[in-house]
Amino acid sequence: MKEHKKQWSRRQFINLTIGSAAGLAVIPHLTSCKTAPVDTDLKLGFIGLGRQAMFLLNGFMQVPGVKAVAGCDVYGIKRKRFEKRVTEFYAKAGKEVKVETFEKYQDLLARTDINAVVIAVPDHSHAIIAIAACKAGKDVYLEKPMTFTIFEGQQLKKVVRENNRILGIGSQQRSSPEFQHAVKLVQEGAIGKITKVNAYVGAPPKPYDLPEEPLPADLNWDLWLGSLPMPIHFNNELNPPISLDPPVDEKIWGGWRWYKEMGGGFTTDWGAHMFDIAQWGLGMDKSGPVEISPVGDGTEFISWKYANGVVMASEPFDEKLTKGVKFIGETGWIEVSRGYFNASDPKFNPPASATANDGPYETRIPHQVNFIEAVKSRKDPVVPVEIGHSSCTVCTLGNIACELKRTIKWNPETETFVDDADGAATKLLHYQYRAGYNLM
Repeated sequence: MKEHKKQWSRRQFINLTIGSAAGLAVIPHLTSCKTAPVDTDLKLGFIGLGRQAMFLLNGFMQVPGVKAVAGCDVYGIKRKRFEKRVTEFYAKAGKEVKVETFEKYQDLLARTDINAVVIAVPDHSHAIIAIAACKAGKDVYLEKPMTFTIFEGQQLKKVVRENNRILGIGSQQRSSPEFQHAVKLVQEGAIGKITKVNAYVGAPPKPYDLPEEPLPADLNWDLWLGSLPMPIHFNNELNPPISLDPPVDEKIWGGWRWYKEMGGGFTTDWGAHMFDIAQWGLGMDKSGPVEISPVGDGTEFISWKYANGVVMASEPFDEKLTKGVKFIGETGWIEVSRGYFNASDPKFNPPASATANDGPYETRIPHQVNFIEAVKSRKDPVVPVEIGHSSCTVCTLGNIACELKRTIKWNPETETFVDDADGAATKLLHYQYRAGYNLM
């Protein structure tokens, strides 16, 4: 099928883009975004001011009717960078905005004028901060994966609905045309009944093995560790350094995500994107698999089996180990990843559309516009809390199976393990927070 293969450029798929973290460019055509009328600008607070937060900040500040007014981080220099970026952006736009920064998220949440918060902290702090934000009456844009544990996700779902909050998850691939096109074809039966899905993301987490390094003077490491119960020494890869003069942003993503003490490895970091697309295509949003098998026992890849017999595997679909999804049906197949689409028949190729300039994937903002529209209309965004939870649960179940080194059985309706005689799997639904930290 070589003649059918087609590499689609980013330019053919991007609907809206913005400048990189270092260069903020105003996008005039965004002023036509349709949002519910409000009397004043919607005010945003940002909790966690690292690399991803800078991308999100640049995007949200482009949305008409939105103002970034406050930021919070446990690292002093990142608070200064946030204040500098926001102040310079609004000065260039001819707007006067007072910016305030905090070390503790509780102080930011105490501001009654803030309508919504953007949370981009390490995964282990997602649930505690998001729950506190909902209880403080704030809507929430929460980075993926939604929570560190399945139990945390269950509790966050309840709090969001009990407090009538809007919560959107940063699974921005759902707002990208290549993924939307692929899922539409799959759900319409274009390639027949799905028999298997290859969704490659990378390896599960490993034990923390970085050497200890000197702690920066303006980093509150105790607050960074938050609820984690075990002592973890500092290494710059966990919270990458930056510079203000000269301006130098993080050169790598925070390495905490690769270690089981602090994150879920590629299984949750990229799984929250690619397994999310697989779940969407299979019609399993708000549901999930019934059997999960780990790496080992003669297999290199985690696999998830659904009640209808379909199997999803964390298996590559090409030799390049592309992070993406391949839906395999009885009459054809579809491959999709960021900026790429390929299918067994060229008739499935998406149409070329009018596009803006190319740019880093993380800077595309239709997903953020969708969240703002949801806040103003009080209607769920494209990835609400229930879908964020089910996709995150799929990822975490894979890591639990790998941790136990055995196949586990799951009831997606009750969100409980089946045949867990020794309780080992159930124990991994959560962990004991260290003293002084509570979820609710």
